Amino acid sequence: MKSLKLIIALLLLSFTLGSNAQVTKRSGDDSRKKDKNDGTPTITDRQQSFYEVKEPSDADLQWMKIIQREVDLEKGKNAALLYPELPNEDGENLYFIIMRLLAKNKITAYNSMDEIFTDDHKIDVGQMFDNYGIYYTEAKGSTEKNRIYEFEDADIRSNQVKSYYIIEKWEFDTRSNRMKANVQYICPVLHQVDDWSGENARYPMFWVKLNDIRPYMAQQYIFTDDDNNLARYSIDDFFKLNMYTGDIIKTKNMRNLSLKQMFPDTVAYKHAQDSIERRLRSFNQDLWVPPLEVLQARAEAEEKARAEAEGELEEGEEGAEVAEGEPAAAEEEKTVTRSTKRGSKSKSKSKDTSKSKKAKEKEKKTKIKERKPKSSTQTVNTGVRSVRNRKK
Repeated sequence: MKSLKLIIALLLLSFTLGSNAQVTKRSGDDSRKKDKNDGTPTITDRQQSFYEVKEPSDADLQWMKIIQREVDLEKGKNAALLYPELPNEDGENLYFIIMRLLAKNKITAYNSMDEIFTDDHKIDVGQMFDNYGIYYTEAKGSTEKNRIYEFEDADIRSNQVKSYYIIEKWEFDTRSNRMKANVQYICPVLHQVDDWSGENARYPMFWVKLNDIRPYMAQQYIFTDDDNNLARYSIDDFFKLNMYTGDIIKTKNMRNLSLKQMFPDTVAYKHAQDSIERRLRSFNQDLWVPPLEVLQARAEAEEKARAEAEGELEEGEEGAEVAEGEPAAAEEEKTVTRSTKRGSKSKSKSKDTSKSKKAKEKEKKTKIKERKPKSSTQTVNTGVRSVRNRKK
């Protein structure tokens, strides 16, 4: 009897464990189906923390500069963020990734009119869709506290997002002893033709934190060269490696003015952009004293360049003397002729102070040569007359 009871108890226990395992497996299958229907990959907290760029401690920082750039997607390698305009077998572009995450309420968007990233400056995604004429519907499972939206790919007009605003933070970290440039926020900019003026207008849509979308950008690979269609870098690599190019449009300042407001003139505006860019790029090099060999090589190169410049200058002066020899001689003949006249003074267009020593010596010789023929003819004539007089 005891053995029979033991066998029955074991059968009941195995049956219970099997049913629990089936329930667990089914719940896992259901969750995976939801993620698949959601259209966005599932990101765990561990993955999120892995892709986040950790902010260094203020104690480790010695210098910091916050700037804002405009990344034009029609210039250079920036087009990698625009392709493909519609999702295909190669994946989807950055704008689609951001919009899908916003529609599923997985990330937070902030007002584009300022650079304040607090809860008071969050935007309502549905209201944003209405403002930009994006057709959408509420997805299944949407509630008042957790709004979820759906849209057609063609309705968000990805081809009209032709640039992005990004906020970079340049930091000099004393632990690594080098300068770092990290992108913190990004803002899609919609380019549309204004109905009244007919001019191209730009509409910054919203700001999102790049750390929030890094895990999703890391799963989308892009190709950055037309000659090589192999996608070797992810969108996250594109920003981490600073592969983009962009013009500086603003630096953090006490008056909160853009560069265009501070420098209305086009030339001054361009000069300010170049100056800031040059300072950022050369900051890391200016911190270190070069080795002695580098300093000696640099001094030798400067000395060689100076010697070559002086040699070219001397050769240029000599060439000018040779090329202008005939006009100079003609001018000297004029001055000699004028000097033979009674009461006249020699006039010369060129000043003696601007001539070299060789030119002065040459001028003296030509004057002597011009005067000798006249004096020699006079002595010959007087000699002939004297001989004839003696014969007579």
